[in-house]
Amino acid sequence: MSSAPPVRDGAGLPLMPGVPVQFEFPEDRAEFRRSLQRPGVELYRAHIVHHAFEPHTHEAFGLGAIESGVERFRYAGAEHLAPPGSVVLMNPDELHTGRAETEGGWRYRMVYLDPEVVARVSGEPGWWFGDAVQVDAASARRVTGLLDALWQAEEPLAFDSLLYALLAEFRHHARVPRPAPVGGALRFAPVIDYLRAHLSRRLTLDELAAVAGLSPFHFLRRFQAQYHTTPQQMLMALRLYEAKRLLAAGLPPVQVAAEAGLADQAHLTRAFVRRYGVTPARYQRQVRR
Repeated sequence: MSSAPPVRDGAGLPLMPGVPVQFEFPEDRAEFRRSLQRPGVELYRAHIVHHAFEPHTHEAFGLGAIESGVERFRYAGAEHLAPPGSVVLMNPDELHTGRAETEGGWRYRMVYLDPEVVARVSGEPGWWFGDAVQVDAASARRVTGLLDALWQAEEPLAFDSLLYALLAEFRHHARVPRPAPVGGALRFAPVIDYLRAHLSRRLTLDELAAVAGLSPFHFLRRFQAQYHTTPQQMLMALRLYEAKRLLAAGLPPVQVAAEAGLADQAHLTRAFVRRYGVTPARYQRQVRR
């Protein structure tokens, strides 16, 4: 089989000439870009045919549009299909997967926005979305155009103006303010904080259950019911999100692996590709370009 073409950055220049893309199949491509003047904004575009993303999370809103094909993903305990002409609306900290539902895969664009950015730009704290997918072809076309323009924007004023227009497009899908957390979310908030504070440790079920004030397997059942995932899956998702943050800050992958609680750099690479579709080194080059 011939080698795949090199990954290219937003300007179309090879990131590493002669090195094939990191996916097993050359049809799969993914690319990130970060704004230098506006922290908390990360752009993403991809065409995925064969790759299946493992559960992962973003401490950010994931907003985007499907350009072609159909994506299937698990989010908030349910399976969702996102066809062409749909917008995708993910709340922060929700674990999700992703894979192609159609033979030719799916092509899409996303922006990941810290909640503070959404509140500052919109003037409305507490955004949240009740539906992960909305079929709205006209809105999806506008979102795709705005995300493409954001990717190409070079002037700070143009970038911020486009960001404002993009959030205005998503505003009618949002529910403001977000309801206050109740029940399980309040009980498990200290557990999530504990996981974030101890990413590099080998944690036990008894330890986490004690934080929640429950017996171990009662805790496990309640946690699964609340987050639709196990504590171990949540821990790995948080580890990989932290790895993403450290890579964007410029730390070398070997150090990132240690600080994020991964066994070694090889473990980091495998886990990162399964969740984000690019290797840690390529992600770092793309967002720090």
